[in-house]
Amino acid sequence: MSGRVNVVLFEPEIPQNTGNIMRTCVATGCKLHLIGPLGFDIENKKFKRATTNHITWADYTLYDGYEDFASKNPGRYFYMTRYGKKPHSKIDFAGVPSDQEIYIILGKESTGIPYDILKAHLDDCFRIPMAAECRSLNISNAAAIAIYECMRQLDYPDLSLTEVQKGEDFLESYDAALLG
Repeated sequence: MSGRVNVVLFEPEIPQNTGNIMRTCVATGCKLHLIGPLGFDIENKKFKRATTNHITWADYTLYDGYEDFASKNPGRYFYMTRYGKKPHSKIDFAGVPSDQEIYIILGKESTGIPYDILKAHLDDCFRIPMAAECRSLNISNAAAIAIYECMRQLDYPDLSLTEVQKGEDFLESYDAALLG
C-alpha cells in the first residue's frame, strides 16, 4: 500500500459514488477519509453493495466535520474544484516531501467544497479540464482521474504493473481451444 496518498470526501451524499471511490482507494492503496455528515448510512446494505464488498478491505475513517479531520491529519492538501485554475496534471504530487501525507479533497456532489475553505487554499485548488458547457464529471470518475494522476507521478507505489490473479503471462499461454 502506498501509505501516503489519501482521498477525502467532504460530506458525500450519494452512496454509490462513495462506494465506487472506496473501491478505487482499495485498488490504489489509498486511505479514505469521510467527513460528515454523510448523506447516507454507511451500515446500509445499499452502500455496502455499492462498494462491491470492497469495504471489507478499505482503510477508512469517519470524521464529525472538516475541523475534526484537519486537526487529526497533517500533510499537504489539494482541493479538486470546478473553480481551480490549473489542471490536475499540473499539481506536483511528486514534489511533496516523501515523509509528508498527500490529501486529495473532493466536495459533496451538490455543492462541492465550501468556498471559504477553497479561498484559503487557492494555490492548491485544481480542476479536470472539460468542455466549457459541462459543469462537472461524476465525482467517482473525477476521483479516479486525480488518484491515478497522483499515482503516476509517484511511479505507482506498491501497485502491481502486471496481472497477478491469472498470472503475468496469461495471454501468452491462453488457448481458446482448451477453454471450450
